[in-house]
Amino acid sequence: MMALRTAATGMAAQDLNVDVISNNIANMNTVGYKKQRAEFEDLLYQDIQRPGSQSSDTGTIVPTGIQVGAGVKTGAVYRIDTSTTPTQTGNQYDLAINGTGYFQILLPTGETAYTRAGNFSVNATGQLVTVDGYQVQPAITIPQGTTSVNISQTGLVQASVAGATTPTTVGQLTLATFFNDAGLEATGNNMFMQTAASGTPTLGDPGANGIGSVTQGYIESSNVDPVSEITALIVAQRAYEMNSKVVTSADQMLSTTNAMKQ
Repeated sequence: MMALRTAATGMAAQDLNVDVISNNIANMNTVGYKKQRAEFEDLLYQDIQRPGSQSSDTGTIVPTGIQVGAGVKTGAVYRIDTSTTPTQTGNQYDLAINGTGYFQILLPTGETAYTRAGNFSVNATGQLVTVDGYQVQPAITIPQGTTSVNISQTGLVQASVAGATTPTTVGQLTLATFFNDAGLEATGNNMFMQTAASGTPTLGDPGANGIGSVTQGYIESSNVDPVSEITALIVAQRAYEMNSKVVTSADQMLSTTNAMKQ
């Protein structure tokens, strides 16, 4: 009976849907997190009678035919890159991107990763780093004796050093943009990696050529809406239950057929 296999694909699809929703809810407070959505596609169809086939010797055509679907599959899990209101932290090293773009991070492997999470700090040598200690690129080093740091919306980093009358420029932040942000590969730790689907990054100063600006003392909050996620979770749960009832009904039908006496 096809209904058993069809309902099983529906249960598997909703199981993955719940996995995606649960990950969104778990990352409600993750800096720079972008919520995800699962997309589904129908499976192949069994053509019992194809639409448009000839139904008689006189050339009459079947208008609709008979096609029975085999269930559902997951087509993609995509990110929704909607903007959120930055959250003020007061930390002079925290940065929020207003618009498109990613910070560049140098990994221990020598590769460059990309992130929207701008909750930065400095290490023992004054280098601007992530919470995992990975260096921000281009490298920014805050000199000893710095009393305050100012980062402009265009990414210019200046440090006020004790004893100096004017601020010292210590670096310039650049952001990376991609033609297809959805094609970036999420690797955890708020990091993304370039792929063939995302294309190569285009680098530029914040606020220039359509690239987002940066705001000091703020971080980008997650764009997860708790109400929407709970609603989606209820819908997924009900869909799973309905598919399970189809399995139960198909099993009862098979039991009835098996119990029939000749």
